[in-house]
Amino acid sequence: MEYQNVVAGRFLDRPNRFIAHVEIGGEAVTVHVKNTGRCRELLVPGATVYLTPGTNPLRKTPFDLIAVEKGERLINMDAQAPNRIFAEWAAEGNFLPGMKGLRPEYPWGESRLDFCAETDQGLCLVEVKGVTLEEGGHVRFPDAPTQRGVRHIHELQKAVQSGLDGVLFFVIQMKDVYDLSPNDATHPAFGQALREAAAAGVRILAYDCHVAPGRIVMGDQVPVCL
Repeated sequence: MEYQNVVAGRFLDRPNRFIAHVEIGGEAVTVHVKNTGRCRELLVPGATVYLTPGTNPLRKTPFDLIAVEKGERLINMDAQAPNRIFAEWAAEGNFLPGMKGLRPEYPWGESRLDFCAETDQGLCLVEVKGVTLEEGGHVRFPDAPTQRGVRHIHELQKAVQSGLDGVLFFVIQMKDVYDLSPNDATHPAFGQALREAAAAGVRILAYDCHVAPGRIVMGDQVPVCL
């Protein structure tokens, strides 16, 4: 996945979940933040951020904030990127052998899961989660309570119990991490649901990504510690 016409800026502040003030070329500009999560450990005053022009010329925010430097680590924080990266990666034959199709926004139960992969062995339902929370090379999910995430895990578990394949796929939006684990301190219910689903047969996968200011692609599998 690539971004066009990327520019660097200096993060100033974030008045709300949707916008931030960034200094670009000595001028303070209001930009759109493509991640409504807390990201408090990422968006700190003075951090170098990367932006791409918005696609709607009538929008009040001319840029989208897509990545941030955290020390020497570059982290993509575009919440729309994980699904696109997974779809590109799966279409190249990396996910399931003999995959015949990948349908997005697949309705199942009381939810709409991110993907349904079709194979000769049947359907595989997939929910994708992007991960940006890192500490000492270890990544955690979620960075804020997510009842929606818990509901998706329950739906995957029901799918597996009905005879389908189910995968919760974590796209870690950075490189060179040791492992991923549920963030029990922030949302213990998510961790509990994740462990119960894994015990019931839901496959839990995590992959890191190669990240550049204008590019992000799937990298290598990362251990999941439950």
